[in-house]
Amino acid sequence: MADNSFSDGAPSDSSEAAKDASATEKLTDQVMQNPQVLAALQERLDSVSHTPSSYIETLPKAVKRRINALKQLQVKCAHIEAKFYEEVHDLERKYAALYQPLFDKRREFVTGDVEPTDAESEWHSENEEEDKLAGDMKSKVVIAEKEAEAAEEPAPKGIPEFWFTIFRNVDMLSELVQEYDEPILKHLQDIKVKFSDPGQPMSFVLEFHFEPNDYFTNSVLTKTYKMKSEPDKADPFSFEGPEIVDCDGCTIDWKKGKNVTVKTIKKKQKHKGRGTVRTITKQVPNDSFFNFFSPLKASGDGESLDEDSEFTLASDFEIGHFFRERIVPRAVLYFTGEAIEDDDNFEEGEEGEEEELEGDEEAEEEDDADASLKV
Repeated sequence: MADNSFSDGAPSDSSEAAKDASATEKLTDQVMQNPQVLAALQERLDSVSHTPSSYIETLPKAVKRRINALKQLQVKCAHIEAKFYEEVHDLERKYAALYQPLFDKRREFVTGDVEPTDAESEWHSENEEEDKLAGDMKSKVVIAEKEAEAAEEPAPKGIPEFWFTIFRNVDMLSELVQEYDEPILKHLQDIKVKFSDPGQPMSFVLEFHFEPNDYFTNSVLTKTYKMKSEPDKADPFSFEGPEIVDCDGCTIDWKKGKNVTVKTIKKKQKHKGRGTVRTITKQVPNDSFFNFFSPLKASGDGESLDEDSEFTLASDFEIGHFFRERIVPRAVLYFTGEAIEDDDNFEEGEEGEEEELEGDEEAEEEDDADASLKV
């Protein structure tokens, strides 16, 4: 009887398994008949099969060999491009010498060492006619008041707080400036860019010229940015021109009690044995624009920096580049705010154009959809 009961149970198990398999097959058939599922699977297959790397792997060895030859040509192109940028740097050096007399005169006007002539002071604005009419109307009313004020108050020398105003106007710089930095920056008289000499490693120096002040004895603070214009041996195809790779600051000779880059704090210490408490003073780093002259050093020993350090270093490089490319050449326009308005308008124009294009694409897609429905 035991043998019969066992043999009777075996067919029952196999029939249950067959039923499960049949149900699974039916469910699979139903899923695969769903057009959304099929479309998703096809899209997944297309994305896998159409990736560049997967396509290259399917090519014959002879074709891969020719592709490798093209890569060698591309590396040679990168080295030629590096030579091009070296010559561009030579041109920058040449034209910097032509700009410098104009920048020297700019400094003289800013500091008040030289007064511009009437011809040098003449400027015709875009809205000159409107300004003239408005000026004529206003001048009849306020000319007496202005003359009285001019008689009472002496005319300031040069253009007061010229560079400090630029720092306030430019967000990238104003974020670095603390309230206690402001009195020092008001003594800033000029910023210059000096390029490396011919035959020397590519670099540029920012020179910040200060008038005598109560904070430090330096007349010039410098920041040197070292550049590289050659393809990386490990990744030559990433080369896109010269890049800043490191920077050096300078020592600021602070007068006693005037160093704004550190602050003094008081800390209580308790003796473990006697239980007595004493108060000690300690100097700790303080946020200040003048930390700009004590930069974080790039890692030259192959060790990677942490994320915060990498961000700080990248920001430092960006600020140095901005001084060189924008602030120094166009200082008066950042003083008046015109350069900032131009930058904002350009960025808005780019975004607006992109949005408009997206709108056109959506309109085309809607038109196509309407056409397909009509068909």
